[in-house]
Amino acid sequence: MKIIKPYYVIEEDINPTEIMKTIEKAGRTCYKSEGYIKDGSAERLITSLIKRGHESVIEHEKLTVRFICDRGVSHEIVRHRVASYSQESTRYCNYSSDKFGRELTFIKPCFWEEDSPEFKLWKETMEQIEENYFKMTDMGVPPEQVRSILPNSLKTEIVTTMNFREWRHFFRMRCDKAAHPQIRELAAPLLYELKEKLPVLFFDLEF
Repeated sequence: MKIIKPYYVIEEDINPTEIMKTIEKAGRTCYKSEGYIKDGSAERLITSLIKRGHESVIEHEKLTVRFICDRGVSHEIVRHRVASYSQESTRYCNYSSDKFGRELTFIKPCFWEEDSPEFKLWKETMEQIEENYFKMTDMGVPPEQVRSILPNSLKTEIVTTMNFREWRHFFRMRCDKAAHPQIRELAAPLLYELKEKLPVLFFDLEF
């Protein structure tokens, strides 16, 4: 059994200049003001549009992120409708095979210390699930059936593509103090990385 912390990977090189150019060209179409395009004009226009709530323009660019998280968190991620998802399938992945090192990988809960009774009980439960998973697959039970015993804590990978307007909505919902601690654990660091790389698109989001 393996226990890991959740993390994310931005799946593409971010080119702020090209992203800003695309958004500015689309935005200026609304006003037929393409003649005003010059150095620094994209940042000023996009900042103004966001401040006025005219965020549809930033839908013209997108970002793809791979989340390595537990399945419970992945169920929250896919509730964001304006997005594309590709997720690791427990139906087709046989974790008893050598490909997966014949072990299950679980995401460490961020709300329990490792020496706490809650964490110890959680770990014992995951160990029992792993043992029973392998017993059942060794009996010939196919992965699409034995997955019925897998818990929310099971590690999954989900590749997520959203336009930047939807990413802003994602961060408003998932960085909020009312959000689940485990999704905040992923969303907050991603937001602050994007604020550094694309400050014009995320300058106003603070949690």
